[in-house]
Amino acid sequence: MYDKSALLGELNFKAIRSSGSGGQHVNKVSSKIELNFDLANSLVFSELQKERLLIKLQNRLSKEGVLILQCGESRSQHKNKDIIIKRFFSLINAALVIPKKRIKTKIPKSVVKKRLKNKRNLSEKKANRKKPDLD
Repeated sequence: MYDKSALLGELNFKAIRSSGSGGQHVNKVSSKIELNFDLANSLVFSELQKERLLIKLQNRLSKEGVLILQCGESRSQHKNKDIIIKRFFSLINAALVIPKKRIKTKIPKSVVKKRLKNKRNLSEKKANRKKPDLD
């Protein structure tokens, strides 16, 4: 499929300050991690895989074709880096999956007959509920 270790080499990480509450710790420690991956210049994927990734990840890519992910869930920079790497690989794996083609199935004649018979029976039952015409 693709070489994970070579793909890890193409990733760019940047530590930035987290947002939200946390007091002085948040203001002085850069624990949030930002991952940048340039899909257009990647050497790991074939042209076919790149096209598939461009289509599947078009809402997540910037205008330059760069995938940007951020993680600031944990207070630890290392945990955030691990989380974002796992998230990146799951995103890539999901985008590269080729769905199976659906095969149309023919409805058996017995099933069609049974459905029509049930419709006819229900129609007759409802017709029998009506008051008879005395004319």
